Amino acid sequence: MKTLPNDGSAEKKIKVTASAFMGLSHLLYLHDYIKGIFFSLCEVIFIVFLPKIFNKLVGLITLGSPHPELPIKQRDNSIFMLIDGILVLSLIVIFVVVYVLSVKSAGKEYKDYCRKGYFGKQKEHLNTALGKSFPIFGLAPAFIMIIIFVVVPLIFSICVAFTNYSDPGHIPPNNTVDWVGFQNFKELMGGHNNWSAGFGRVALWTLVWAVLSTFTCYFGGLIVAVQLQEINVRIAPVFRFIFILPYAVPSVVSMLVWKNLLNGSFGVVNRTLMHFGLIQNPIPWLGTSLMAQFTCVIINLWAGFGYFMLLSMGTMTAIPQDMYEAAKIDGANKVQILGKITLPLVLYQTMPLIIMSFAHNINNFGAIFFLTGGSPVVADSTTTLAGGTDILVTWIYKLTITLMKYNYASVIAVMIFIVLAPFAIFQFRQTKAYKEGEV
Repeated sequence: MKTLPNDGSAEKKIKVTASAFMGLSHLLYLHDYIKGIFFSLCEVIFIVFLPKIFNKLVGLITLGSPHPELPIKQRDNSIFMLIDGILVLSLIVIFVVVYVLSVKSAGKEYKDYCRKGYFGKQKEHLNTALGKSFPIFGLAPAFIMIIIFVVVPLIFSICVAFTNYSDPGHIPPNNTVDWVGFQNFKELMGGHNNWSAGFGRVALWTLVWAVLSTFTCYFGGLIVAVQLQEINVRIAPVFRFIFILPYAVPSVVSMLVWKNLLNGSFGVVNRTLMHFGLIQNPIPWLGTSLMAQFTCVIINLWAGFGYFMLLSMGTMTAIPQDMYEAAKIDGANKVQILGKITLPLVLYQTMPLIIMSFAHNINNFGAIFFLTGGSPVVADSTTTLAGGTDILVTWIYKLTITLMKYNYASVIAVMIFIVLAPFAIFQFRQTKAYKEGEV
C-alpha cells in the first residue's frame, strides 16, 4: 500500500490513476476497497462484453446485409439490430456516467484525506457508501425502466425517420433497412408530389383544428359556467350534471353515436330536420371536407365544453365576493364585471391548462377517427390515404397500419414532438415543484 501526502500535491496522480482504470485509485491509494471493488467490477464486466458491444454498434451502423440465399429466419433483421444498438448506446452512456462518478469520488476522498489527515476505517467507508448510495439504488429500477420503455422507444422512433423502413421493399426480415439521411423529410416537406401536398394540407388542418377545438371548448365552458353562476335556482346542480355527461361518456361511444346521427342518407338529424320542413335536401354533414371539418369542431365542442365549465366554475369560486360587490357599488354591469374581473382572473389561473389542452387536441385521435375516420376522400388520398378531416396523428395510424410507411410516420411523429415539446416544457416550468426547486 502506497502512502499519500496530505498536502494536496497528489490530486493529479489520484485522478490520472482513477481515469486509467475505474476504481484503481480507491484500491491503491485511498483504502476504500468497497468502492474500488464495485467500480473495478463495473469496468471488468464492460470489458468482458466489449466484443458483443462492438458487434451491436456495427449492426447499428450497417443495419445488416441482405442474404437472399439464407432462410428468412436466419437473415439480418434491421429493426432488431437498430433496437439492440440503441440499447447498447444507452448502456455505454450509463457506463461513462459511472466512470465519471468514480473519478470524482476518488478526487473527493483524497480531499477528505487532506482535510482530516487520515483514512477512515472500512466500516466508516461502508456506512458512508450505503448512506449516499441509498437514493441511487432506490431510483435505479425506475431509471432503468424509463430508459427501456421511454428513452429507447423515443430514440428508435426518431431513428426510423432517417431510414427507408417501409413497404414493399424494406420490411424485415425478408429485406433489410438502410439509412437514407434526410430524404424522408425532403419528400414529405420539400417535394412536389402527393406526399408533400398531403402533409401540408393535413398539418394546416391539424393546427386549425387544435386552435378551434381548444378555444370553442374553453369559451363555451366559460360562458355556461358564468350563466350557471348567475342564476339563482335550485336546479342549477342538475344542469351542471347534464352538461358534464358528454365529457364523462367515453369518446368512442359518443363519437360513433354522432357518426350515425349525422349520416347523410338515413341519419336522425337530417330526417328530423326534413320532417319539420326546415330543409328540403339532406345536409352532407360528413360528405365534404369543409362541412366535415366544421362538424368535427361542433361535435368536439359538445363533448368537451363540460370540462372547462367545471374548471371555470372552480376558479370562479375562489374569486373574493368583495370584488363583485365593490364593482356593483361603482355601477358596473354584468358585462363589465365579466370582462374586467371574472375573465382576467379565470384566464390567469387556467392559461397553462389551455396551452396543454391545445397540445392535447393536436393529438386528439378519438374525436376525429371515431367520428369521420378521416373521411371524406380528397385528391391525394389514393396515394397518401390522408382524408379531408385527418389530423397528423390519425394519418400516422393509417401510414403504419395500412400502408406500412413507417419512415414517413416517424417523420410526422418527430415533427409533432418538435411542436409539442415547448408546450410541455412551459407547462413543467409553471408547476409549483419546479419553481420551488429553483428557489
